[in-house]
Amino acid sequence: MQQDQTNLFNFDEPENTAVTPGNFRADEHKKNTRGRKKLSEGALMADLIDVPEDEILFEKKYYSIGLVAKMFNVNISLIRFWEKEFDILKPRKNGKGDRHFRPEDIKNLKMIHHLLREKKYTIEGANDYLKNNKKADENFAVIEQLKKTQLFLNELKLSL
Repeated sequence: MQQDQTNLFNFDEPENTAVTPGNFRADEHKKNTRGRKKLSEGALMADLIDVPEDEILFEKKYYSIGLVAKMFNVNISLIRFWEKEFDILKPRKNGKGDRHFRPEDIKNLKMIHHLLREKKYTIEGANDYLKNNKKADENFAVIEQLKKTQLFLNELKLSL
């Protein structure tokens, strides 16, 4: 009995694989996915948005909030929060109150996502930027075009 208790507190010997209070290890458990993400994870996630090109985007008149949330890889509640905080987001609502985003709203969401997630603006800072810079749309379009060019050049470099 005494020998069994000493093995419970000895972490060097992996003989006992059952999780008991003495041999509990945090690395054996699933990582918690709740709460805030690290800045490094947020920067990686910012590149993973899946908004289609303009030609494809403008084929449909309206997109549901669930589909928009999937495009930006965020929760639906965050889309609703951004709608409340930013005046440029005005999705249509049907009789039930469901939000339907037009392609223009999705383009505005893309700009907001860029400011908040990539440029690390605060909500207030992003709001000020959008209100004070009349050419914000043009600047963002140039940035998007440069990103596409950079991606193309990187792919070309890898193929050589």
